[in-house]
Amino acid sequence: MTKNFELNLSHEELVKRTSKDCLIPKEMLKEDSKEYAALADGDKEALKHLVKAAKAIDEVFMQQDNPDNLEFKAYLEEEAQKGNEDAQMTLTLFNAQIGMNAVDSEANKIFLAKNTKELPGKGFYPTDLSKDEFHKILIDMLKNGDVEEVRNILNQRSMVVREGNKLKAVDYTEYFKKEFEYIADELEAAAEVSTNEDFNKYLKLQAIALCENNPNNDAYADKKWAELQDTPLEFTISREQYADEMTGTVVENEELKNLLEKNNIEPISKDSIGIRVGIVNKEGTEKLLEIKKYMPTLAKHMPYNDEYEQNIGHGDEEKQTMVDVDIVTLRGDEGTYRGGITLAQNLPNNDKPSLKIGGGRRNVYHRQIRISTSPEAKERRQKRLDATLAKDLHKYYNQEADHWFTIGHENVHSLGPKSGTEALGKYKNIIEENKADMGSLALLDVLVELGMYSEEEKKQIIVTYAADNFLKAKPNLSQAHRVRTVMQSKYFLENKAVWLNNEGLIEIDMDKMVPTAQKMLAEIIRVQLSKDFATGEKYVLDNFVWTDEMETISKKLKEIDKSLNGILKTPLADKLLSEN
Repeated sequence: MTKNFELNLSHEELVKRTSKDCLIPKEMLKEDSKEYAALADGDKEALKHLVKAAKAIDEVFMQQDNPDNLEFKAYLEEEAQKGNEDAQMTLTLFNAQIGMNAVDSEANKIFLAKNTKELPGKGFYPTDLSKDEFHKILIDMLKNGDVEEVRNILNQRSMVVREGNKLKAVDYTEYFKKEFEYIADELEAAAEVSTNEDFNKYLKLQAIALCENNPNNDAYADKKWAELQDTPLEFTISREQYADEMTGTVVENEELKNLLEKNNIEPISKDSIGIRVGIVNKEGTEKLLEIKKYMPTLAKHMPYNDEYEQNIGHGDEEKQTMVDVDIVTLRGDEGTYRGGITLAQNLPNNDKPSLKIGGGRRNVYHRQIRISTSPEAKERRQKRLDATLAKDLHKYYNQEADHWFTIGHENVHSLGPKSGTEALGKYKNIIEENKADMGSLALLDVLVELGMYSEEEKKQIIVTYAADNFLKAKPNLSQAHRVRTVMQSKYFLENKAVWLNNEGLIEIDMDKMVPTAQKMLAEIIRVQLSKDFATGEKYVLDNFVWTDEMETISKKLKEIDKSLNGILKTPLADKLLSEN
């Protein structure tokens, strides 16, 4: 049934949010880029198919995100065609955030249509399903012997629908059969012309995985993807779990938790699906690989490392690849610009079956997202530094140091406890992201000693991290990446490693930063090893405190930075799509 939509944002608000000051463009590879020109003809042809596959994932993601997304988008497009200016601006925002609901950089919740609300189960679960009813249905189903159905409901690859008084899981490959088969056909076509044999094997495995309800196929595809190192092209189907706020609640119900444990069911949050397409940057990748040889040493310096199994192997068996990528397009969950967009990823995540069959992990870094060289971007950075950071620390601020910190962050995702963190429920992602950040800082002295960084570069990483760690507004608990930022700022302030001087500017005690990070990292690992929801909740809530110092910096940031969101520009991808 067609819904009667009404636009929610006023004309004035739409004008503001779509202005160049508030909606910041991020441009991916251009049509005339040297990276594209250098590709072999076969890879150029393959890229066309991969871009088409990526575009198709938008419809999958939008259904996962909100069941009204597709219909609302169609409504906006129809109204925009009629010349409705407000609909045109709303459509611009919709396309930027790939959905009708989002959060901006000041933690404001944005609803593009009237009478909509935030859905904890997004589109993964029935929209009228409350947490309490969800728990009750699962309890009843388990008591009635529907164990396998509950297992499927609580896995990462299903959409959940009502079936009488029960719930039913529909595997992604069945629910999104049309879209997945289209994408699979494009991957097969790309594999026919791409010049790299390993990459082609991966594309074929991924195509099979999209068409069959068999988690083992995902495992084989992920395992092959994680082995790719020397390929001209990059293609990833990403599956991340930050959006689903319903599945993790099952550990909050003691009766349900006990029944799940009794039946050996581990609740795993739903995967939001996205696609990344790019061209591997050889020079950037070579620099990334410098750290690879240090991974086994870093693993030995992780707190309590004798109490858990690490994700990486050892020596020649180390299972970690790394690539720096020039981005052609990001679609679906990958391309959702909602107050920010990811700089890099370390995949597959711990819940994925490939890790159980001996697969490794792979880091992919997004060059176009991190590199901001425009005069406007430089001016914004300098204004931020002048308003927030003590003058004598400016010399250490280095945009490239943010990339070095991110490298550490992504690698630490491969270190630490390999399993059991699902028991932390809705706090799992916050705690894991916190671990990755603190590990990046905590291991700096080791990397200086090993020769990866100089003492000067260490200071640059510390100052750049600390200066950028203050936010424009207090986030909400659903924003894992931002919540962990507040937790860290509070912790460093509390431990006197960071403070504000009389002018309200950030000061840093260089000697305290790494030891403080080591202390917090040890606490985080202890929480993960507890495998206890209450322990995780207490740790997050004890540290998720918006302090006076944060509010002081926040007010300054709002004065100098009016940006609220961003939008991806993909000129090369658009050109390739137009040629098909």
